Amino acid sequence: MELPRGADISKSSASRIYDYGLGGSHNFAVDRRVLDEIKKIFPATPQPARDNRAFLGRAVRYCQQAGIRQFLDLGSGMPTVGNVHEIAQRGDRGARVVYVDIDSVAVAYSRSLLEEDPNTRVLHADMREPESILADPDALELLDFDEPVAVLMVAMTHYLTKEDDPAAALAAYREVMRPGSFLVFSHMTADDYPEVHRTVETFNAGSSERMVLRSREEITGLLADFEFVEPGLVYPADWRPDGPPAAGHDPSRAACYAAVATPRG
Repeated sequence: MELPRGADISKSSASRIYDYGLGGSHNFAVDRRVLDEIKKIFPATPQPARDNRAFLGRAVRYCQQAGIRQFLDLGSGMPTVGNVHEIAQRGDRGARVVYVDIDSVAVAYSRSLLEEDPNTRVLHADMREPESILADPDALELLDFDEPVAVLMVAMTHYLTKEDDPAAALAAYREVMRPGSFLVFSHMTADDYPEVHRTVETFNAGSSERMVLRSREEITGLLADFEFVEPGLVYPADWRPDGPPAAGHDPSRAACYAAVATPRG
C-alpha cells in the first residue's frame, strides 16, 4: 500500500524495528540498520521482541479465560502474525479490540488490513494522552468501560520519559479499569546486561522515539497501584510458559520484565 501523506521514514520507528525483529515485512532499510547495529552490541537481539510477542499471546488468552472480552492495545505497532485480535477472536469471535499507535505508517497498514473487521478499531494517537484516547468516539464504539477491560502496554512504557510522567499515564488508564480488569505490561531493563544501555543509545540516535531503561525497583514503583498475578514481575518467557524452554534459551536475555496485574482497590 502507499505510504500515508506526510509520513517521515527518514528515521526509524519503534513499531517497524519491532516488526523487523519478529521477522515481519512492514519495515524499511532505516529500521533494519538500527536493529542490525543493536545486534552487534547485544547478540541476543531480537529475542526481546520474540519473547514479548509470545508473552502477549499467553497473556491475552489468560485474560480471556478470566472473562475479558475487550482489549485496549496501546502501541500496537505494525500488523504482523499474532496480533491481539487474531488471538482473542480465535477464542471468542465477538472479542473487541481497539489498537492505538503514534506511527502513521503502522496505523495506515493496520486500518487497511482490518477495515472489514467490525470488532476492531485503529486509532492514530499517543498513549501519553490517555484522556483523548479514552474519550475517542471510535474507542467508545467498541469499548464499554463499565465492564472489565484488558489494557495492554507491552514493550511500551519504556518510551515514556520522566518528563512524560509515566505514573500519571498509568493512573489515567487505571481509572477506567473496573474490577475484573487486567493490565498486561512489559518494560525493557539493563539489570542483568549493562551493555543494553549502549543498545538504547543506538536506538535513540536513529529513532523518532526515545527509550528509557528502568530497574526492577523502578518498574515495581510504577505499578504500585496494581497487584501482580502470579508469577509476578518476571522475564517474559517465564510468565506462565506453555511448556519447557527451547534448548539454549535464556529468558533473562530478553532484557525485559513482564507482568499481568489487576488494579488495587
